[in-house]
Amino acid sequence: MPNKFHSLIEHYSPNQKPILPVIVIKDLAEAVPLAQTLVANGVNFLEITLRTEHGLAAIKQIKEAVPEACVGAGTVINERQFELCLDAGAEFLISPGITPTLAKYSEDSPVPYLPGVASASELMIALEHGLEELKFFPAEQAGGVDMLKALSAPFPDVKFCPTGGINEEKSKKYLALDSVMAVGGSWVCP
Repeated sequence: MPNKFHSLIEHYSPNQKPILPVIVIKDLAEAVPLAQTLVANGVNFLEITLRTEHGLAAIKQIKEAVPEACVGAGTVINERQFELCLDAGAEFLISPGITPTLAKYSEDSPVPYLPGVASASELMIALEHGLEELKFFPAEQAGGVDMLKALSAPFPDVKFCPTGGINEEKSKKYLALDSVMAVGGSWVCP
């Protein structure tokens, strides 16, 4: 895959590891104002989840109205959603888990894909498909910082974006790890 998530980070946040808000849009009218507020406060990476019927429309609207935002799709769980997100203009895709089918499908993706992993076995499936940038999910429930340190030891080249149960205080501990390229969470905009 030519485009990696860390390349987006270097472009949009060259001097820091970004916080990635995990955004659930319940009212489509709130999507653009929320994105504008986040970007105005230095949060340029936005993960719009597909947990509601408004996810795809929100991605499209934010991409058009807030060009300085890097807008991605979260909770992508199948090939159909993968394609719909690309059609909506998503600049990266994130899944809560990994399947061999999605991993294989992502090999030709024009945008970065971060599948979720919580174990060494899942991480090895990702590596078999050339995926070295991963979501660690659910981070806190899967062992937190200590588990991520343990996973990073035998896989030193893998980079993570942990999400799940993380708040602002806990995010600092994750961001201090060399294996972490960004941290995601819903605490940014509950």
